[in-house]
Amino acid sequence: MQTASDAYARRATEYTDKLGSMAAVHPADRLLVDTWAARTTGPVLDAGCGPGHWTHHLTSHGLTAHGIDLTPDFITHARRAYPRAHFDVADIDHIPYPNQSFTLVLSWYSTIHHTPTTIHRPLAEFARVLAPGGVLILGYSEGPCVEPFDHAVTPAYQWPATELAAATEHAGLAVIETHQRASPEHRPHGAIVAQLDPSDAPSPER
Repeated sequence: MQTASDAYARRATEYTDKLGSMAAVHPADRLLVDTWAARTTGPVLDAGCGPGHWTHHLTSHGLTAHGIDLTPDFITHARRAYPRAHFDVADIDHIPYPNQSFTLVLSWYSTIHHTPTTIHRPLAEFARVLAPGGVLILGYSEGPCVEPFDHAVTPAYQWPATELAAATEHAGLAVIETHQRASPEHRPHGAIVAQLDPSDAPSPER
């Protein structure tokens, strides 16, 4: 059975050429991430970093940025193109960092290939690696109901903000902002900003 990583590996060069730079990012999305990055002082994680352009962008705020992705070709490119950031081949369902390692986790469309029965895995990992009071920024495909759609690389899921926010809160993260943006050229976009409740933070072992 083909995995999402396999599908991206076959199109890694094409994806990087088309979408692997901040020039391809919508100004509203950049503003959202920049606003929260400016409030952050500790290490940050780009979970599902792809070619690494967001990870590199976070270093422009003076932050120590780590990027992980399951597609080795993306990580090879990112290490070569953006030596100021740290990159590892890793799964967002099993993040290879200790509890409470990061003050900000950026998950920009990295969970769209998770099904409604598996979305809890990365959300729980994001909560685990966030320090108390840390923030998650989650970009996703917005839709009126939870259902699959034909993504250009491999099948993905759209979510209503209310349902994805509920799943995020179930992981122990308090939703503090939701954003939606429509475009005639692209699928509707959504973003959720959530914060780890210090009282729900996992213990710092591991």
